Amino acid sequence: MSYSAVRPGTDLSAYAKELARVHDAVLGHSGPPTLSRALVAKSWDRVVRAGLDPTVPNARDPLPFAETERRRQESPLRIVLDEIVRSVGGVADASHFLMVVSDADGVILWREGSTRVRSQADRLGFTEGAEWTEERVGTNAIGTALAEEAPVQLFSAEHFEEGQHPWYCTAYPIHDPRDGELLGIVDISGPALTLHPAIEALVETAVRLAESKLWCHHELRLERIRIAAEHLMATISGPAVVVDDLGWVAHSRELPRRDRIDVPRPDIAIAVPGMGLCVPERLREGWLLRPAGAERSMTAVLDLTGPPALHLTSGTTPWRLALSPRHAEILRQLGAAGPSGLSAGRLSRALYGDDQHAVTVRAEISRLRRLVGALITTQPYRIAEGVALTVRVP
Repeated sequence: MSYSAVRPGTDLSAYAKELARVHDAVLGHSGPPTLSRALVAKSWDRVVRAGLDPTVPNARDPLPFAETERRRQESPLRIVLDEIVRSVGGVADASHFLMVVSDADGVILWREGSTRVRSQADRLGFTEGAEWTEERVGTNAIGTALAEEAPVQLFSAEHFEEGQHPWYCTAYPIHDPRDGELLGIVDISGPALTLHPAIEALVETAVRLAESKLWCHHELRLERIRIAAEHLMATISGPAVVVDDLGWVAHSRELPRRDRIDVPRPDIAIAVPGMGLCVPERLREGWLLRPAGAERSMTAVLDLTGPPALHLTSGTTPWRLALSPRHAEILRQLGAAGPSGLSAGRLSRALYGDDQHAVTVRAEISRLRRLVGALITTQPYRIAEGVALTVRVP
């Protein structure tokens, strides 16, 4: 569903003037105009409570070059930067807008685009090494996308700082497709009156292509692990699975198809549907898991009578996992849905009341699968076959 700041056919100049009047009325306490978008109202409230002033540039001194360069080198996004630039950079230079990639802290790591727009951005402090979170520079697409964990587009005076009013910004979170961790934000920004309806699709396409390339790197590594484990798998008998450090399956035998199990940890048993409890054994690359006992059936109890926890039992061996309230609610929703499962959109409606947070839902599910692995299957999301989940409530 669209997250546009502007409806098609809107007179951008007239709308910018209207938003400026709303900005002055709301933040100048002269009332009574109110914001039409709840997203912006929530962000302004957060920023006001943080003590920022809309009339002046708030602190955004860039990090030292060495620190910015360190972040670039350590960011997984460096391996897909060319993909992002190819998707957006050429258009950015021709269309007089700026493409920016930040890390998960909101620190700008890379910029591409028109020389003229880069110069305007420099004067605004929208430069490499600067931290563009709400806490630093007020409501802006990068910072608000981080706060909301969702795509965000802002137009003109929807920005908190008056100095940002001549701009539009469209930001889309980019996640690690392996575990759902937020890697950063891809943002397209430019002069407000040049906002085009295709900008949303452009930035989303760039993110999808980058995440696809990250996934290709992941699959290549799984293939290397599989090849390295082939000799070992030929020398052992019985059910076995080889996984990477995040629990993604590279090689398996006598096991119902799984794409992922829990994240392996030394000497800590993992519950794997179809294998029961397994103790990970470290390999040169990845981990080998084999059943620790003969019992392979599994029951799961989601305990909500106190701090959320998941209790798993295979045979007579229990295993307990503490959960966040959000992850507990996801499991409760999936348990209630039964074998038919839930799509990301339906989970978004159940968790957030709208369809706008499907990106966040997919990331949360990936984080949860890092903990419970094969207990959740995908397409659609559901509790794995052979796992009996019950919910214990107060």
